[in-house]
Amino acid sequence: MFAFCFIFFFLFFTLLSKFFLTCRIQRPTREIMVTKIEHLPQESLSNILSRLPAKELLKTRFVCKSWFNLITDPHFINDYYVFYNNLIYSQNQEEKLLVIHRPFISGVETFISLLSWNFSDPEKHVSSSLVKLPDEYISDHKYWTEIMGPCNGIYFLQGYPNFMMNLSLKQFKALPESHVTDSYGTYSLTEFAGFGFDPKNNDYKVVFLKDVWLRKTDERQKGCWNAELYSLNSNSWRKLDAQNLPLPIEISSSCSQVYTYMKNCCHWWGYVEKYGCGIEDVVLAFNMVDESFRKIKVPKLEYSNSISSVECFKTLVPFHESDTIGVVVYPVRGIEKCFDVWMMKDYWDEESWIKQYSVGPVPMISKFVGIYGSSGFLWIDTNERLVLYESEIQNTMDIHDYEKHDSIRAVSYMESLVLIERGRERSHQYFLCRLVQIIYRCFICMKFFLSFFYFKKYIE
Repeated sequence: MFAFCFIFFFLFFTLLSKFFLTCRIQRPTREIMVTKIEHLPQESLSNILSRLPAKELLKTRFVCKSWFNLITDPHFINDYYVFYNNLIYSQNQEEKLLVIHRPFISGVETFISLLSWNFSDPEKHVSSSLVKLPDEYISDHKYWTEIMGPCNGIYFLQGYPNFMMNLSLKQFKALPESHVTDSYGTYSLTEFAGFGFDPKNNDYKVVFLKDVWLRKTDERQKGCWNAELYSLNSNSWRKLDAQNLPLPIEISSSCSQVYTYMKNCCHWWGYVEKYGCGIEDVVLAFNMVDESFRKIKVPKLEYSNSISSVECFKTLVPFHESDTIGVVVYPVRGIEKCFDVWMMKDYWDEESWIKQYSVGPVPMISKFVGIYGSSGFLWIDTNERLVLYESEIQNTMDIHDYEKHDSIRAVSYMESLVLIERGRERSHQYFLCRLVQIIYRCFICMKFFLSFFYFKKYIE
């Protein structure tokens, strides 16, 4: 009976150990290769791995512990974001845009598309592919009005539901509903969002500014706002102290909304009503690190190609190469427009606003969408086409056709290794594989002791 039990357990542990052996991270055939690669200088290894697409690179973190530590290191993640995206552009001259387009008709689904093209292509062919969202986001009742990013390759979509995504890793995270209650006797109808990164706490944050209406009189409190902040690390909302807001201030909703994130701050174009002195343009900034607001003064910006009384749009834009913000001024009326481009030369100096240059005249412009790269302008023309205009070479490229009156938002597409599921950087898969290794070693030890015990009994 004892011999039968021993044989049974021996065979069982042998089969089980072979199974665990196939599940091990470091298979014998790979151990030699991994050992050799581990002897590479860290700089060389980083350079090699940084050439892989984010989705494929993330899989290699389970090869060995040193690779896991490297690929999940925040410094490597930041370096990869810059290196890989610049590499793709320099080698392939490939451009990519992430676009949301939503018909104004209620109950019609919002679409998110990835557009890509190559400037070296003589046909100027643009490929378009719809972004496949998780099933819970696919509904006629799901919609998004703004897309913000990329912030280290992470995007925030404002709407229903609000959510973040890393498209290169196919990761999506819906933000929980805010349970921050309005002050007694008030409610809100309009809200503006900002999205950014807090490098001090390695946290992605969303701030919402909501207007204030009195329930009793149904009147809006002009210039007053409530502020709420979402933290990805805590996955929760909290109300910001209204005393930190530089009130009164109005945020402009008539201009195109362009994601303007710079110096760890998100920005909104606004104005202040001066009694007896008209309107004064300002920029409202929110710092994601210290969670403080700042009101930036702006000089009187007038359209240079016409009389000063002409009605103009003023759209806030980022200038990444100069590490600052700017404003694009263009007339509301007319299908042939010029753009005046202003820049805050020193971000911390309100007196450093200068006019950089003018672009145009360019025909058939319906709506300005944003700045692309260092000198590209994106707009919707009167034929409902998304157009890219390279101001340096004065080249116009039709990117995509859309339905009439669609709401269009477009941002650059970037690859990223950032995981938006907080606390999962040490993936459960890694721990599971480590557990498999430990269990396997335990079985080997048990086999040894059982064999020793059996032969000892046999000898006796």
